Amino acid sequence: MGDTASTGPVMDRDEVDRALARLGAEHEAIETSLLALQDHAGRRLLEGAELTGVTSERWAAAEASITLLWAYFDAYTGALRTAREIRSRRRWSSREDLVELTELLSGEAVTVAGSAAATAGAPTLHGGPGRLSERYSLSTLVERMNQLYATSLDMVVAADAVWSALPARIDLLAAELQRTRKLAHSVGVRPGEHPAGDDLERITRTLTKLREQVVSDPLAFWRPAEGSSAPGGGRPDTTVYDREARALEDVRREIDAVLAVRQDAEQRIVRLRDVLSRADRTLAEARTARGEVLAKIAATEVPVVSGPPIVLQEQLAAAAEYRRHAQWHRLSPLLESLEEKAEDELQRARESLTAVTAPLAIRAELRGRLDAYKAKVARLGFAEDPELVEKYEKARRMLWSAPCDLRVAEQAVLRYQHAAAELLGSAPRVPGQGGPVDRTGPGA
Repeated sequence: MGDTASTGPVMDRDEVDRALARLGAEHEAIETSLLALQDHAGRRLLEGAELTGVTSERWAAAEASITLLWAYFDAYTGALRTAREIRSRRRWSSREDLVELTELLSGEAVTVAGSAAATAGAPTLHGGPGRLSERYSLSTLVERMNQLYATSLDMVVAADAVWSALPARIDLLAAELQRTRKLAHSVGVRPGEHPAGDDLERITRTLTKLREQVVSDPLAFWRPAEGSSAPGGGRPDTTVYDREARALEDVRREIDAVLAVRQDAEQRIVRLRDVLSRADRTLAEARTARGEVLAKIAATEVPVVSGPPIVLQEQLAAAAEYRRHAQWHRLSPLLESLEEKAEDELQRARESLTAVTAPLAIRAELRGRLDAYKAKVARLGFAEDPELVEKYEKARRMLWSAPCDLRVAEQAVLRYQHAAAELLGSAPRVPGQGGPVDRTGPGA
């Protein structure tokens, strides 16, 4: 929409013709804009909708503004028609014609019935109680139409943008929700039995309420752009929709996990049985080893070995029962918990076996050390040394007798080692029998 010239001195004929041409072009632009607003899809939807809340209030004001817009435009059209008629009376307009045209084109010569503004519920230019009529200049009338057009179009465009964006997306999400509900029901994810089933019910209620609110009060979901004065500047508020879409995606992932459980449940239960069986066998081996240690090793604290994990076996039996009755939503978390606990139980059994057999390992290490030194001494030609033989036999009797006192046996092995080391350190080295060889003589 354009603007007209302000009032001033009496126009000449050329100024009048230019003003009429400008006003004619402006009239066409205003008419085009009003017709476009009249045919706007958002306006037609607003007219037929049952509105509530802020949209109902703003649409009532917008309807009043549009009614007043047409009243102003009709007055504007009438003034322009009158001016054209005066100009067309004669080719060379008289002084009286020019004065009349100047007043019509520049002064407050356009009359709008006061009832039009009152009917539209819009304030009059001069305020105060309603008058029988209001007088405007064409420039003032255009300013008023521009303001009313901008506010009306802004409201219509905002409502149309929300209706174009949200209901369709909500419907698509609702369709996905229904598919997810059917899939969830097939794997036992139901309200009251699984948290994901409760989430599906909540999402369904929220989406139903959200769609009703969007349809009846679209402007409640409109966020104007900061600093923008253009009609329709802003965006639909999708906060609630986005939150529920994320919640549905979380539920879908949970159902996918349940489906994965259904596909490999049997293999996972077999693996669990194997892990728990290995843990039982390891514990049984630890108990047997403990008896052996108590019989063969003296003066040693041997840890007590616990029995098999009865609770885990009961949970494994419950998992098999859930699988048999296709209760996948219950089987999924139970299998995850059991797999972690079973690995922990196997590790505990291995640590128990290691702790129980530690004295036997120490005895085996002492035996190996004693035999290694004996072999070394024999290789260097001192196998028949009486002192070494005596110390060896004493350490050997201790290590190969039951019960074995590891502390005493270790001291005996150390005494044999020290005696062997002293003997080997003082004896001359024989070439070819180990140890350093004297290479300082001739031919070195």
